[in-house]
Amino acid sequence: MIENWMIILGATNLLFFLIGLLLFMPRQNYLKKIPELLQIFQRYLPYILIIVFVVLLQLLEVNILDPLTTKIVGTDFAPVIHSFEGDIVVGFSQYWTPILVVFFVAIYIVIYPFTLWFTPFSCIITKQTRPLKIFTYGVLLIYGFALPFYLFLPITNVYTFYALDSALNSTIPAIDQFFYATTTINNCFPSLHVAMALLVAQTAILTKHKTYMYFTIFCAIAVIIAVMYLAIHWITDVIGGMVLSISVFYVLKRLIKEK
Repeated sequence: MIENWMIILGATNLLFFLIGLLLFMPRQNYLKKIPELLQIFQRYLPYILIIVFVVLLQLLEVNILDPLTTKIVGTDFAPVIHSFEGDIVVGFSQYWTPILVVFFVAIYIVIYPFTLWFTPFSCIITKQTRPLKIFTYGVLLIYGFALPFYLFLPITNVYTFYALDSALNSTIPAIDQFFYATTTINNCFPSLHVAMALLVAQTAILTKHKTYMYFTIFCAIAVIIAVMYLAIHWITDVIGGMVLSISVFYVLKRLIKEK
């Protein structure tokens, strides 16, 4: 089943890639520029490797480290969050409608991951070094700050805490099996979806692509709504992700200047 979803998501991302080239990139014949593009990617290889490193570290944390540290900690801190948040987030499940659920699941599962890799790709192709640097180091710092919380402060997501049916799974059967190969049900604070979606939008603002900037701002807002509407993240997780992303971006923007 996981292999099937990898094929489906791969095909979907290829489709979005082609659409992205048409909508968000300068009009040019990329096939004729393949040698030049290879040189550009070689120039920016260190930044690509940093992003790949973070992805591999995430997979290591999810599949090996997290089960060990969760067992060592032996406590779920979701009841602490629930003690002062109450039932606000789970209340959104009362307003689930098929159209909205499908829309926000698509944002969460398909559109958000697309923006994560298309953003550095577009910066590389258009040789926008400063936005690429800020995005790359932003990904590294955000995940670096979040990792200790994921390992030693396990917080179960909302729908699991309340024993609700997953909106993700009800929309796309068996998608949870694929999704939780890259994350866990207790890696909630801070919300990595929120933090990275905001980083993408803030990076896009620094680029020359106004259409892509508006698209990523819309996606960031949609992700923030989605993680609560789908009863995935607590409000505390969302606030934590927002504060972390904005803080990291602000620091990097001041440190990394245009040559």
